[in-house]
Amino acid sequence: MLENPRSPRVRAVAKLTKRSARQETGLFLLEGPQAAREALAYRPDTLVELFATPSALDKHADVRDAAKDAGIEVVFTTEAVLDSMADTVTPQGLVAVARQSPTSVRDVFAASPRLVAICEEVRDPGNLGTIIRAADAAGADAVVLTGRTVDPYNPKVVRATTGSLFHLPIAVGVELTTAVERAHAAGVRVIAADVGGGDFLASRPILAEPTAWLFGNEARGLDEEALALADLSLRLPIFGAAESLNLATAASVCLYETAFAQRAAG
Repeated sequence: MLENPRSPRVRAVAKLTKRSARQETGLFLLEGPQAAREALAYRPDTLVELFATPSALDKHADVRDAAKDAGIEVVFTTEAVLDSMADTVTPQGLVAVARQSPTSVRDVFAASPRLVAICEEVRDPGNLGTIIRAADAAGADAVVLTGRTVDPYNPKVVRATTGSLFHLPIAVGVELTTAVERAHAAGVRVIAADVGGGDFLASRPILAEPTAWLFGNEARGLDEEALALADLSLRLPIFGAAESLNLATAASVCLYETAFAQRAAG
């Protein structure tokens, strides 16, 4: 059992809360039973280590059994050790280390996707995690992140995805021009979500076609160069008195409206 919160092994795991350590090692941190459960169910090949307190492993027997089936040894620790490893205050007795497994943007569009989310300079970890989760829920084929977007392996992003990080391909560090060129080559229309765009309701019929939504920065939106790359821009209507919609909320609406249109079209 690991008992010393200051041991080299514990400190190496704790360093994964920092981007520099994630870039150097190609690893990232998973916290809590839900993250471990989804990784074991969908990408057990990416799991490197699983740490747990004995009581947590007894409580989450499904995680214990899945780890055994995947041939992953569980290292027992004290609560103090888990607290030292984790980014959260309450990791719920389970912490894991996994390999980063991004997909290339070439592979994303070579698969003839019908619905993709492209994120350009999305900086808030909670927003990015929620967009990935919404894309997963809407049945999107992939998420593409430009180099100016927050690291998807940031612990806050990982938590906000609630496991969706393991459910669909995610391309990382992509140049926006490259993403748009790949989309066009695959016959996918790129639509920018922008407050200065055209009427969303009037343009809904085109959403039945292969679509890549382009989402920008929370505060500034998309700059003129990014907007010029898109085939068109659309704005979501505000029917009430709200000044605007949160980025992740707006992205969820855009993705789901597209999913509805595509399914209705058969």
